Amino acid sequence: MIRFLARRIALGVLVMWCVTLVVFLIFYVGPGAGDVARALAGREAPPSTVALIARNLLLDRPWYVQYGHFLSQLLHGNLGYDYYNSESVNTIIAQAFPVTFSLIIGAAPLWLAFGILSGVYSAVRPRSLGDRTFTGVALLFYSTPTFVLGVLLILVLYYELTVHGVSIFPAPGYVPFTQSPLQWARALILPWLALALVLAAAYTRLTRSSMLDVLGEDYVRTARAKGVPERRVIFRHALRAALNPIVTQAGIDIGVLFGGAVITEQVFDLPGLGWVAVHAIQEQDLPVIIGVVVVASAGVVAANLIVDILYAVLDPRVRLH
Repeated sequence: MIRFLARRIALGVLVMWCVTLVVFLIFYVGPGAGDVARALAGREAPPSTVALIARNLLLDRPWYVQYGHFLSQLLHGNLGYDYYNSESVNTIIAQAFPVTFSLIIGAAPLWLAFGILSGVYSAVRPRSLGDRTFTGVALLFYSTPTFVLGVLLILVLYYELTVHGVSIFPAPGYVPFTQSPLQWARALILPWLALALVLAAAYTRLTRSSMLDVLGEDYVRTARAKGVPERRVIFRHALRAALNPIVTQAGIDIGVLFGGAVITEQVFDLPGLGWVAVHAIQEQDLPVIIGVVVVASAGVVAANLIVDILYAVLDPRVRLH
């Protein structure tokens, strides 16, 4: 087990190194990099600021010296300085990350619970009315863009209810958890639902397909022949074996969301990493873009490392590879 985890961690470190190298080459060395100091400083920065950036980042030195400095800064936890807003990129990320993290920790349990439970029900009772209902609803939400569902939730559950004197859901926005845990959760209910309903649709279909394959295996029939209770057969034997593709998809989805749920954050006015990335691109704020890319990549690598650990827990054979 230790060797398995050591290999996965080493692979994650290698991936992050490749990400930093590619990011550096694209933004600092590539044909489209142009005047790096000017790009980092912003279009309206004075020449003195541009000269200061060039000196601090060793832009007059060979590219490998610049990369060594760039990598050293990242290893020390320094994502750079946003000259456009005169603020550390670390500060910007630190302000946005709790918003994105709040969105993930609320939406992930919802979409996993909705998707897995409905998928299990559909697999256990194939071609039943419940199966057709769950798969039909899943197809509906799977085909609905997140921004459309988000706008509908705001229109129906916030605007219409508020107009009629029922103030259950607040206006779009974010309330920090430290300010009021209750208001924090209340403000995020609609974003959680919008994200969870769209993603749960894929998990319903994936769980149903995986469970149908597992329920036809010999060991499941043997367990039933031995008189093992049906609930235990389904949840202890079949579902555990069917979770591998679900865990894989969850790792991908959660890892990607660490880079920001761009559409959801824009619709619900949540100043998370996706919101920050969009505004940085609009303003051509290069240091912030680089910082978000690095943090998002780290999130994907971390999520996949957790998936590998869950593989080893779910299937002991994985530890031998």
